[in-house]
Amino acid sequence: MFRASLRSPIFSLRSSAAQSLIASRVIAARYLSQEARAQIQNAVESSPVVLFMKGTPDLPECGFSRAAVQVLDLHRVPPEKMKTYNVLADSELRSGIKEFSDWPTIPQLYVNGEFVGGCDILLGMHQSGELENLLVANNVIPKVEEETEVQAASA
Repeated sequence: MFRASLRSPIFSLRSSAAQSLIASRVIAARYLSQEARAQIQNAVESSPVVLFMKGTPDLPECGFSRAAVQVLDLHRVPPEKMKTYNVLADSELRSGIKEFSDWPTIPQLYVNGEFVGGCDILLGMHQSGELENLLVANNVIPKVEEETEVQAASA
């Protein structure tokens, strides 16, 4: 008797209505206008290194953003080659950047317009040496050998 009620038209109507409601909410939550997408794309391409973070480099407002800034400082990324955006100052940017990158967390790092990852990815790349290689390959920082040769030549 219970199985027959599961096959009834009322039950299938309810489940399909619920699925439609869920689908419409997912679509509404994942909508980024073309204008917003273009603005974020311009921001990503505005500098060799772009970091979307909570707070500012001088005053990070979360531990993950602080860690991302510290890692970039360890690699001596020059301030003129890095631009940061405080997502707490703009709620549309905060939600839009997550959809733009299809990455759920902030901070988010971009190098030469390409998405690198969040704090966990950044830390892993730092520990493995991949981050330094990426920054050198994209002419953000000089090779360590070149830096010591330049210092020795100027001394």
